Amino acid sequence: MKQFGGKVLFLDRSDINTDEIIPAKYLTEISKQALKPYLLEDLKLDGFNPRADVPGKKVIITRENFGCGSSREHAPWALEVNEIYAVVAVNFARIFRQNMFNCGLMAIELNKKDIDDMFRTFANKDTDSIITMNDDGTAKVKLISGSLSKSYIFKLDGFEKALIEKEGWLGYAETKY
Repeated sequence: MKQFGGKVLFLDRSDINTDEIIPAKYLTEISKQALKPYLLEDLKLDGFNPRADVPGKKVIITRENFGCGSSREHAPWALEVNEIYAVVAVNFARIFRQNMFNCGLMAIELNKKDIDDMFRTFANKDTDSIITMNDDGTAKVKLISGSLSKSYIFKLDGFEKALIEKEGWLGYAETKY
C-alpha cells in the first residue's frame, strides 16, 4: 500500500493548473514513468526549481484550486510516479480531485485558516508529515519540524477511503465487479 506522508513541498500559490503540473507537450508519453522528470516543470514560483525542489518530497501543501485547467489523468499520474501521494489544499478542481482518488492518491481539503497556519508555521522549515486515516472516516495531517509539531483534522467520505485502501479505482472495481 502507498505510504502517505514524508517530506513536504510547499507551493505558495493558488490556481496551479494541470499544464503546470505536467506540461501538455508530454501528454503523448506512453508510460506513466516517462512523465517523472517533467513534474511541475512549467510552474512559475519565485525561488522554485523543480529539478532541485521536487526529489524526495512526498506531500504537497498549496493554496486554493489546485489542479484547475484541462481535465487529464496525466497530472495525478505525474505526481504518483514521483511518489507524491498526497496534496493538501483549501480546495481542488472537481475533476482533478476525483482523478487523484481514482489513482489511489489523497486530495486533502482543509480550511483556509489551517492552510495559512501551515504556511506560517512550517513553510520555511525542513518539514515532515504523517497522514493517518481512522475507521470512522476522520483523518489527520501531522506536520513535524524539529521539536515543533501540529495536527490538522480532515474527513474522507466512505468511497474516498475505499479508493485509497484499494489503491485506486481499478483495485476498488476488482473487489466489487
